[in-house]
Amino acid sequence: MISKNAVEQVVNEWLEGKDYFLVEVSVSADDRVVVVIDHAEGVWIEDCADLSRFIESRFDREVEDYELEVGSAGLGYPFKVWRQYEANIGKPVETEQKDGRRYRGILTAVDEVSFSITAEEKVRNEGDKRPHKESVTRSFRFDDTVYTKYSFK
Repeated sequence: MISKNAVEQVVNEWLEGKDYFLVEVSVSADDRVVVVIDHAEGVWIEDCADLSRFIESRFDREVEDYELEVGSAGLGYPFKVWRQYEANIGKPVETEQKDGRRYRGILTAVDEVSFSITAEEKVRNEGDKRPHKESVTRSFRFDDTVYTKYSFK
């Protein structure tokens, strides 16, 4: 059986000196290996093919019988690593929190433990007869987040 750590080491070797970053490596019980990479400006199919060939050059199929899939995170793919948040600052995102509430807005900041989204919301200040739209920034902790992903709306 091919090990996840061995695949990660090979992928990290390929990533050296490139702006791509590793999002996820998974190895199923039946040796299906899935590698997901990302880049701030998108992932080129040629680079996925190059990485696939690089991985295959490091493992002997006679010894390690595996199925390999290399791809990009894609626009609808939930963020899994901090660099995806960093790469999407200034872009529209959607997040769901563990309390079940969902928020949409522009990803405005990210640090080691949290991220912020700014959105137009209806706000009624004390003494106002009607609510008005106002730009509101909310911060969310990563440990309270179910998912965050690029938003098309």
